[in-house]
Amino acid sequence: MARPREFDEDRVVTAAMETFWRHGYEGTSTRDLCESTGLGPSSLYNAFGGKRPLYLRALDRYYETSTAEQVAFLRGPGPVRDRLRAMMVHAVDADLGTDGGTDPDTDLGTDGGTDPDADPDGGDRRGCFAINAAIEATAPDEDVREAVRRSFDRVESELYAILTAGRHSGEIRATGDLHALARRIQSTYYGLRVLGRIQRDRQALLDTVESTLADL
Repeated sequence: MARPREFDEDRVVTAAMETFWRHGYEGTSTRDLCESTGLGPSSLYNAFGGKRPLYLRALDRYYETSTAEQVAFLRGPGPVRDRLRAMMVHAVDADLGTDGGTDPDTDLGTDGGTDPDADPDGGDRRGCFAINAAIEATAPDEDVREAVRRSFDRVESELYAILTAGRHSGEIRATGDLHALARRIQSTYYGLRVLGRIQRDRQALLDTVESTLADL
């Protein structure tokens, strides 16, 4: 009879996700995972089958949490542009480690930059885990690609839905194919996630947000 696990599996997977997110797959050692999860090497292997299966579980957890959070912004109340702005500004502030809100009268009119002498790890500065995984996956690992693609497809689908609703309500004036427009906004959003890892000028990122919304 198998012994019951004596740890919280959800907590362990979340801890592993945070570790992979910060250091990447190649940069994360078994020791790093043991330290962050509190499990020994044999326990990690017996429970998850090794580093790679745990990495895939971490990507799944990202989909269940951070990707779901992005979707929640898009499905929230308010005008279409405000919901799009909320998702993008939240990402900017998370990546810069600032606490700005999503009101354009307060967010976009203040400096809001980070301390140039601050440790980059003082904020998240991790960008998007799914993007990081896609960039790092130089080997043809179809399982990783599929996990990343699932997050990308979900966000694109939700963007298309909100743009469709906005066109019907008259909030979205942009003409042309809405699928293409959704992908353009998605590309801007993910570009902000990459720039947020190195850019210290919050206003420059917010200007990109407003320029994107103005084109709608």
